[in-house]
Amino acid sequence: MRHMAIYSILLVIGAVIVIPAIVVLGLSDRNRESTINQPAAYRGEDITIKVYRHEMNQIVSMNLEDYVKGVVAAEMPAEFELEALKAQAVAARTYAVKHMAAFGGAGSAEHPGADVSTDHKDSQAWYDETKLKEKWQGNYGKYWRKVSQAVDQTRGLIITYNGEPINAVFHSTSGERTASAQEVWGFDYPYLQSVACSWDQASPRYQDTKVLSLAELEMSLGPDAGIMAAAQSNGSGNVAGIIDLTASGRVNKVRIGSKVLSGQEVRQKLDLRSTKFSVEAMGDKFVFRTTGYGHGVGLCQYGANGQAKENRNFRQILTYYYTGVAIKNIFGS
Repeated sequence: MRHMAIYSILLVIGAVIVIPAIVVLGLSDRNRESTINQPAAYRGEDITIKVYRHEMNQIVSMNLEDYVKGVVAAEMPAEFELEALKAQAVAARTYAVKHMAAFGGAGSAEHPGADVSTDHKDSQAWYDETKLKEKWQGNYGKYWRKVSQAVDQTRGLIITYNGEPINAVFHSTSGERTASAQEVWGFDYPYLQSVACSWDQASPRYQDTKVLSLAELEMSLGPDAGIMAAAQSNGSGNVAGIIDLTASGRVNKVRIGSKVLSGQEVRQKLDLRSTKFSVEAMGDKFVFRTTGYGHGVGLCQYGANGQAKENRNFRQILTYYYTGVAIKNIFGS
């Protein structure tokens, strides 16, 4: 009987110890999605990101939220509506988290040891205080407070698809429709699809015209394009012609001289603002008219500002441009 009594007491003690442990495990499982596989040391604390400062040729560590402020200030006009700046902040933070080694990201391909770079050619642009004072002049104080407000009010928020941070790409001006990742880069993401965009027409980069002579066109595309020969044989009117368009109305293939080029190649070689362009011969010159600015995939910045002017909040803006996504907090709150 004495042994039975002791055994009963041990069972009760075991239950007291084990049951809370089971409850804690259950809570941990429920919180797993909201923390986005975040290292335990970061939960509820500040996060450090390693940034390659290309102008200094040096990797520096900084607070993630401070880094995001520098990106928003560099990438989006501070005159924009607060909700548009918030959308940019969440996109910028998502890009950073996606690349951070601490979250399982691959880091900067160009600069081993860094998570991201300040060079806009291979990462997000980022400006420090000196650069921003030069950019904003007398408006520095006002604009920095506004950008800081946008970042602080979205602290820790990132965009996810199936629980993982997305490739939160963005561009200036889409021009009627955004492009899908498939048509621009050749690989598909379910959240980077083409959507209509009619809010960016106030963009100063919405339309542009570039005029090139036959000689300039051949210089840009190379003598093997046979542009001068084609003009002499068939006349300027037959030198160039668009072959087909992508689903969002951008140029897929275009014939110039004896070459068939992709819209991306022509944009790069001729320094056009987008692949949504037309080409027309006018005498011995060619007129390229473009609509939009940038690759056209993901968040349209001027479109975001237009939506914000119509009282859409940053969550509505982000879930419009990124299809089927959710917004999660890396701090788990």
